[in-house]
Amino acid sequence: MSRTVDTPPSIGLTAPRRRRARWVPPMMAAAVILLLGGLWEGLVYLGFNLPAGQAELHQGHGPLMVLGFLGTLISLERAVALGHAWAYVAPAASAVGGLAVVVDAPSDLGPSLVLLGGVALVAIFVAVHRIQASLHNVVLASGAICWVVAATLWLVGWDIPRFIPWLAGFLVLTITGERLELSRLTGATRLSRVLFGAAAGVFAIGLIVSLFAGTDGVRIAGVGLCGLALWLGRYDIARRTVRAKGVTRYMAVALLTGYVWMAVGGVLWVVIGSMHFTDLGTAAHGSAYDAMLHAIFLGFVISMIFAHAPVIVPAVLGKPLPYSRVLYVPLALLHLSLLLRLVGGDAFGNLVSWQWGGVLNETALLLFVGVAATAVIRASRHRGAARPPLPNRSTTQ
Repeated sequence: MSRTVDTPPSIGLTAPRRRRARWVPPMMAAAVILLLGGLWEGLVYLGFNLPAGQAELHQGHGPLMVLGFLGTLISLERAVALGHAWAYVAPAASAVGGLAVVVDAPSDLGPSLVLLGGVALVAIFVAVHRIQASLHNVVLASGAICWVVAATLWLVGWDIPRFIPWLAGFLVLTITGERLELSRLTGATRLSRVLFGAAAGVFAIGLIVSLFAGTDGVRIAGVGLCGLALWLGRYDIARRTVRAKGVTRYMAVALLTGYVWMAVGGVLWVVIGSMHFTDLGTAAHGSAYDAMLHAIFLGFVISMIFAHAPVIVPAVLGKPLPYSRVLYVPLALLHLSLLLRLVGGDAFGNLVSWQWGGVLNETALLLFVGVAATAVIRASRHRGAARPPLPNRSTTQ
């Protein structure tokens, strides 16, 4: 399968269609349910008078979105790429664990299954590293370890703000590890890899310190986030591909804007530090804490999802996602609404701006899913209509 220069090289290891067809659709359906559940609780968090669901779902909004929804998608892509049946334990456990939280199963069941999914993802990267030992595989495996740590702390009853840095660590190291992998296409120098290792190392140290010294650890991790954002802005291939056209340019724009939000998030982590409501004060629930989280989880992470969807969707589903300039609409809405939320809402304390920014954040996500799903369905129908009919067996025997 041909790919653009922005496609993660691991996509080329896609498993046979036979295996993908058996495992992928129900896991993708579960991921959509988890997304909808997480978005609903997001509206409750924004203060809208809606049924809040059961307490476990409301309290677990962050882990549900990161380890349930995104964990299922990320581990599913890796399982498809590796091509071994056992690898599907990772997305299956993550999906079922997330659904267990949604349906109010016994409180330990969901986190336990999500933890199993993280362990299975670590095993996937160990298997991949044995095939091809590399720095980027170590970084990707480190991201999976962050998943395991976060799920363990969730299972043993830690308050979610205390392990949010580890949730961020899973996504940040996974995404930057993939971008490091692609940097080989630009002839990355030894110096660039050393600089990446230094930034990622500072970020990892911050995560570890956050376990026993929350504010100091978050600030150290914030320095690492700033370093990684600077590295991506300097060495990522998107700097070159943004001059191209079509889907390649769209992906580069999404990537580069995401890196800006990563830098913003890093600065906020350094300046604010603590992620504990009791340390920040009650007003932080809609201001400092909100800004620290969503600059990373929305501005950076969701931009990365929008950027990689045109190549990951075909690799996982085996169906094309044709490029259309309409994809810029949810991307632009995401960034504009996040500015409204963080600047108008968090910085200036305007509740209406904060709420409308949050609603439009979710609208951007749903709009992107709708645009992508429509494009995939139309392309599949077009391919089916263009395919010549099979010969009648009675005329060929």
